[in-house]
Amino acid sequence: MLTSQWVCRRCIKALAQPRNRPFLRLASTDAQTNLPPILLQRARNLCAEHDKLASALLKEYDSKIAKRVGELSRVAAALKKWDAAQSSILELNALLESQDAELRQLAKDELSTTNANIGTLATALSASLTPRDPFADMPCLLEIRPGPGGMEGRYFADTILRMYKMYCIRKGIRANVLKREVVDGAESTMLGISESPLQEAVLQILDPGAYDLFRGEAGMHRVQRVPCTEAMGRTHTSAVAVWVLPLFSDDESAMPNEMSLKDPNSIFYVDPKDVREEKMRASGAGGQHVNKTESAIRLTHEPTGITVSMQDSRSQHRNRHDAWLLLRSRIGQRRREEREEQAAALRNSVLSQDKISRTGKIRTYAYAQDRCTDHRGGLDVHNLRDVLEGGELLDKLMDSTKEWLVARDIAALIAEEEAAAAPPGKKSKK
Repeated sequence: MLTSQWVCRRCIKALAQPRNRPFLRLASTDAQTNLPPILLQRARNLCAEHDKLASALLKEYDSKIAKRVGELSRVAAALKKWDAAQSSILELNALLESQDAELRQLAKDELSTTNANIGTLATALSASLTPRDPFADMPCLLEIRPGPGGMEGRYFADTILRMYKMYCIRKGIRANVLKREVVDGAESTMLGISESPLQEAVLQILDPGAYDLFRGEAGMHRVQRVPCTEAMGRTHTSAVAVWVLPLFSDDESAMPNEMSLKDPNSIFYVDPKDVREEKMRASGAGGQHVNKTESAIRLTHEPTGITVSMQDSRSQHRNRHDAWLLLRSRIGQRRREEREEQAAALRNSVLSQDKISRTGKIRTYAYAQDRCTDHRGGLDVHNLRDVLEGGELLDKLMDSTKEWLVARDIAALIAEEEAAAAPPGKKSKK
């Protein structure tokens, strides 16, 4: 068996021999097939900027330059892997012309592996060029409410809350229920899972990067099943709305200035003068304390009309803290969406056409077929119980959504680059 060091020496020797190499042009064509030239050129431009700024940092440290170098580092790393794979293809193609049969076989096997990986590298490089979500590294809040479907929607909302709680437990992600309100009604059981009629719930997920992990879960989750109370055996269709909100840190030093609670230019900044606070007695079960003390808090942000109520804790102070946390997250998300909509309208890209809306159906849970379908990644999985238990099939659905989000962002980036590169008279008119 040949050693890798010996193969490397033979590679160098083979490449040193003068010969006609038609495969060089073929490799270039393959590269362009896997990665649009306009994106490859953008990557090289950004990598050149990265190297220039990194050299400047060696001479004198500057926080702004260091931040920009950090932003460009993932592009530089992805391009380095891409270029290494392309160089490897050229070398291996050269060895295919070797007179040594064993060396040709080794080169053929290695070339097959490298070609199989080139698509993954192209996608990774393309994804590194897309803007990183500003909330990606933050914790998050999952806000769950029943949609159309009456009581059946409320029951399934409780199952969705449980699904995400079980998922976090299985993955070792820190999470706790910040708010869980139910309405009067008997419990239901479906697939062995007990359900209560949920009015509203907020799941707080504390690990950094949780927003990036769960952001694809935002949207309408549709369920098709026969309720326990259905005497005729008819299938009912209901829906549950899930919002994914960024969760700011109580540690101001850990937050960038543009997300500071004290900076008026931050999307999370809320002027206390704009918020009306009301103290109320909590409703629902809880005994004499709930009935006799005004521990519940309702906050209303008057400029936007956003209202938050919190009564889960017996402590008024704790309810006020949690209400402000949720209010800031909702306002921050709305401001971010408004900025994105303005930017999308300005650049008129495919992103504005494919953007997920809160009313968009993203997933269907079909009990009769024991199936769950994600309508963005186009993935069907069977064994619905595993999905609703937060099992590995939920991982597959979430991964499929991430791939769809990356493909959408890449398509938007290509559209922007092509629009920017087109002559003024040939730019698309819409």
